[in-house]
Amino acid sequence: MKSILLKTSPLLLAIAVSGCDTTALLNTAGETDAASKAFGSASANNVVAQSAYLKGGILADLSNSFRAATPDMINFAFNSTVLDTEARAILDRQAAWISANPAIRFRVYGHTDKVGSNSYNQRLGLRRAQAAVNYMVARGVPRAKLEAVSSFGETRPLVDTQNRERLNRRTVTEVVGFARGFVGDDLDGKYANGFYLGYVSGGL
Repeated sequence: MKSILLKTSPLLLAIAVSGCDTTALLNTAGETDAASKAFGSASANNVVAQSAYLKGGILADLSNSFRAATPDMINFAFNSTVLDTEARAILDRQAAWISANPAIRFRVYGHTDKVGSNSYNQRLGLRRAQAAVNYMVARGVPRAKLEAVSSFGETRPLVDTQNRERLNRRTVTEVVGFARGFVGDDLDGKYANGFYLGYVSGGL
Protein backbone atom coordinates (compact mmCIF):
# COMPACT_ATOMS: atom_id res chain seq x y z
CA MET A 1 0.00 0.00 0.00
CA LYS A 2 1.48 3.37 -1.06
CA SER A 3 1.82 6.07 1.54
CA ILE A 4 -1.04 8.58 1.50
CA LEU A 5 1.45 11.44 1.91
CA LEU A 6 2.08 11.15 -1.82
CA LYS A 7 -1.33 12.71 -2.35
CA THR A 8 -1.04 15.70 -0.02
CA SER A 9 -1.13 19.39 -0.86
CA PRO A 10 1.31 21.26 -3.12
CA LEU A 11 2.01 23.44 -0.08
CA LEU A 12 3.83 20.53 1.51
CA LEU A 13 6.04 20.20 -1.55
CA ALA A 14 6.70 23.93 -1.56
CA ILE A 15 7.93 23.68 2.03
CA ALA A 16 10.02 20.61 1.20
CA VAL A 17 11.58 22.10 -1.95
CA SER A 18 12.58 25.23 -0.11
CA GLY A 19 14.64 23.16 2.33
CA CYS A 20 14.51 26.09 4.71
CA ASP A 21 14.66 26.14 8.46
CA THR A 22 11.62 27.88 9.97
CA THR A 23 13.72 29.26 12.82
CA ALA A 24 15.97 30.99 10.28
CA LEU A 25 12.94 32.54 8.64
CA LEU A 26 11.69 33.91 11.92
CA ASN A 27 15.14 35.29 12.80
CA THR A 28 15.23 37.29 9.57
CA ALA A 29 12.77 39.72 11.13
CA GLY A 30 15.48 40.80 13.59
CA GLU A 31 17.79 42.35 11.00
CA THR A 32 18.24 46.15 10.96
CA ASP A 33 17.54 46.71 7.26
CA ALA A 34 13.93 47.79 6.74
CA ALA A 35 13.49 45.57 3.68
CA SER A 36 14.88 42.62 5.60
CA LYS A 37 12.46 43.33 8.41
CA ALA A 38 9.56 43.41 5.98
CA PHE A 39 10.72 40.19 4.37
CA GLY A 40 11.19 38.57 7.75
CA SER A 41 7.72 39.55 8.89
CA ALA A 42 6.21 38.11 5.73
CA SER A 43 8.24 34.94 6.18
CA ALA A 44 7.14 34.61 9.79
CA ASN A 45 3.52 35.01 8.71
CA ASN A 46 4.01 32.36 6.04
CA VAL A 47 5.48 29.94 8.58
CA VAL A 48 2.46 30.45 10.85
CA ALA A 49 0.09 29.93 7.93
CA GLN A 50 1.94 26.82 6.77
CA SER A 51 1.91 25.37 10.28
CA ALA A 52 -1.82 25.99 10.58
CA TYR A 53 -2.39 24.30 7.23
CA LEU A 54 -0.30 21.28 8.15
CA LYS A 55 -2.21 20.87 11.39
CA GLY A 56 -5.58 21.52 9.75
CA GLY A 57 -5.98 20.84 6.05
CA ILE A 58 -3.53 17.97 5.67
CA LEU A 59 -4.69 16.23 8.85
CA ALA A 60 -8.30 16.59 7.71
CA ASP A 61 -7.36 15.11 4.33
CA LEU A 62 -5.54 12.23 6.00
CA SER A 63 -8.51 11.57 8.30
CA ASN A 64 -10.85 11.45 5.32
CA SER A 65 -8.49 9.11 3.45
CA PHE A 66 -8.24 6.82 6.47
CA ARG A 67 -12.03 6.62 6.83
CA ALA A 68 -12.41 6.00 3.10
CA ALA A 69 -9.98 3.08 3.29
CA THR A 70 -11.36 1.41 6.41
CA PRO A 71 -14.10 1.79 9.00
CA ASP A 72 -12.75 3.78 11.94
CA MET A 73 -15.08 2.11 14.47
CA ILE A 74 -15.47 -1.37 15.96
CA ASN A 75 -18.19 -2.59 18.32
CA PHE A 76 -18.34 -4.82 21.38
CA ALA A 77 -20.72 -7.15 23.15
CA PHE A 78 -22.29 -5.92 26.38
CA ASN A 79 -19.79 -5.45 29.22
CA SER A 80 -17.01 -6.97 27.09
CA THR A 81 -13.61 -6.07 25.69
CA VAL A 82 -13.41 -9.17 23.49
CA LEU A 83 -12.73 -8.49 19.82
CA ASP A 84 -15.14 -10.51 17.69
CA THR A 85 -14.48 -11.64 14.11
CA GLU A 86 -15.89 -8.45 12.57
CA ALA A 87 -13.85 -6.21 14.89
CA ARG A 88 -10.63 -8.10 14.14
CA ALA A 89 -11.25 -7.82 10.40
CA ILE A 90 -11.69 -4.04 10.69
CA LEU A 91 -8.60 -3.70 12.88
CA ASP A 92 -6.62 -5.69 10.32
CA ARG A 93 -7.57 -3.07 7.71
CA GLN A 94 -6.74 -0.23 10.08
CA ALA A 95 -3.39 -1.79 10.93
CA ALA A 96 -2.51 -2.19 7.24
CA TRP A 97 -3.29 1.47 6.52
CA ILE A 98 -1.42 2.72 9.58
CA SER A 99 1.64 0.60 8.74
CA ALA A 100 1.64 1.96 5.18
CA ASN A 101 1.69 5.54 6.50
CA PRO A 102 4.51 5.75 9.04
CA ALA A 103 4.38 9.55 9.30
CA ILE A 104 0.99 9.55 11.02
CA ARG A 105 0.00 9.10 14.68
CA PHE A 106 -3.37 7.80 15.88
CA ARG A 107 -5.48 7.68 19.02
CA VAL A 108 -8.04 5.03 19.85
CA TYR A 109 -10.98 6.23 21.95
CA GLY A 110 -13.13 3.81 23.93
CA HIS A 111 -16.87 4.23 24.49
CA THR A 112 -19.67 2.37 26.27
CA ASP A 113 -23.42 2.44 26.43
CA LYS A 114 -25.17 4.06 29.42
CA VAL A 115 -25.82 0.91 31.42
CA GLY A 116 -23.74 0.95 34.63
CA SER A 117 -21.97 3.71 36.53
CA ASN A 118 -19.97 6.37 34.72
CA SER A 119 -16.78 5.49 36.62
CA TYR A 120 -17.09 1.82 35.65
CA ASN A 121 -17.84 2.74 32.05
CA GLN A 122 -14.81 5.04 31.91
CA ARG A 123 -12.58 2.11 32.84
CA LEU A 124 -14.41 -0.26 30.49
CA GLY A 125 -14.06 2.14 27.57
CA LEU A 126 -10.35 2.52 28.21
CA ARG A 127 -9.90 -1.26 28.31
CA ARG A 128 -11.67 -1.50 24.97
CA ALA A 129 -9.30 1.09 23.49
CA GLN A 130 -6.33 -0.82 24.90
CA ALA A 131 -7.65 -4.08 23.41
CA ALA A 132 -7.81 -2.47 19.97
CA VAL A 133 -4.32 -0.98 20.30
CA ASN A 134 -2.83 -4.25 21.55
CA TYR A 135 -4.36 -6.14 18.63
CA MET A 136 -2.90 -3.75 16.04
CA VAL A 137 0.50 -3.80 17.77
CA ALA A 138 0.41 -7.60 17.51
CA ARG A 139 -0.19 -7.09 13.78
CA GLY A 140 3.04 -5.12 13.48
CA VAL A 141 2.00 -1.50 14.09
CA PRO A 142 4.62 0.28 16.25
CA ARG A 143 3.14 1.02 19.66
CA ALA A 144 4.52 4.57 19.49
CA LYS A 145 2.10 5.30 16.63
CA LEU A 146 -0.99 4.33 18.64
CA GLU A 147 -2.34 5.73 21.88
CA ALA A 148 -5.25 4.33 23.87
CA VAL A 149 -6.64 7.36 25.67
CA SER A 150 -8.84 7.85 28.69
CA SER A 151 -12.20 6.81 27.46
CA PHE A 152 -15.27 8.96 26.94
CA GLY A 153 -17.16 6.21 28.71
CA GLU A 154 -20.88 6.68 28.31
CA THR A 155 -20.70 10.43 27.66
CA ARG A 156 -20.77 10.41 23.84
CA PRO A 157 -23.43 7.94 22.72
CA LEU A 158 -24.29 7.53 19.05
CA VAL A 159 -27.78 6.47 20.11
CA ASP A 160 -29.16 8.41 23.07
CA THR A 161 -30.71 5.67 25.17
CA GLN A 162 -30.34 4.39 28.72
CA ASN A 163 -30.71 0.82 27.46
CA ARG A 164 -28.13 -1.56 26.05
CA GLU A 165 -27.02 -0.34 22.62
CA ARG A 166 -24.31 -2.03 20.57
CA LEU A 167 -23.58 1.07 18.48
CA ASN A 168 -22.54 2.91 21.65
CA ARG A 169 -20.19 0.11 22.72
CA ARG A 170 -17.30 0.97 20.43
CA THR A 171 -13.78 2.23 19.85
CA VAL A 172 -12.98 4.93 17.31
CA THR A 173 -9.52 5.27 15.73
CA GLU A 174 -8.58 8.81 14.70
CA VAL A 175 -5.66 10.59 13.01
CA VAL A 176 -4.21 13.03 15.55
CA GLY A 177 -0.88 14.23 14.17
CA PHE A 178 2.49 13.38 12.72
CA ALA A 179 5.13 11.11 14.19
CA ARG A 180 8.34 12.68 15.49
CA GLY A 181 10.69 13.57 12.66
CA PHE A 182 7.89 13.79 10.10
CA VAL A 183 5.89 16.66 8.64
CA GLY A 184 4.50 19.00 11.27
CA ASP A 185 6.96 17.85 13.92
CA ASP A 186 10.15 19.92 13.78
CA LEU A 187 10.22 19.97 9.97
CA ASP A 188 13.73 21.15 9.13
CA GLY A 189 15.53 21.66 5.84
CA LYS A 190 17.46 18.40 5.95
CA TYR A 191 14.36 16.30 6.47
CA ALA A 192 12.34 18.37 3.99
CA ASN A 193 14.95 17.80 1.29
CA GLY A 194 15.01 14.07 2.01
CA PHE A 195 11.22 13.93 1.94
CA TYR A 196 11.12 15.76 -1.39
CA LEU A 197 13.76 13.51 -2.98
CA GLY A 198 11.80 10.48 -1.84
CA TYR A 199 8.61 11.97 -3.23
CA VAL A 200 9.94 12.76 -6.70
CA SER A 201 11.63 9.36 -6.99
CA GLY A 202 8.41 7.58 -6.02
CA GLY A 203 10.12 6.02 -3.04
CA LEU A 204 7.67 7.21 -0.38
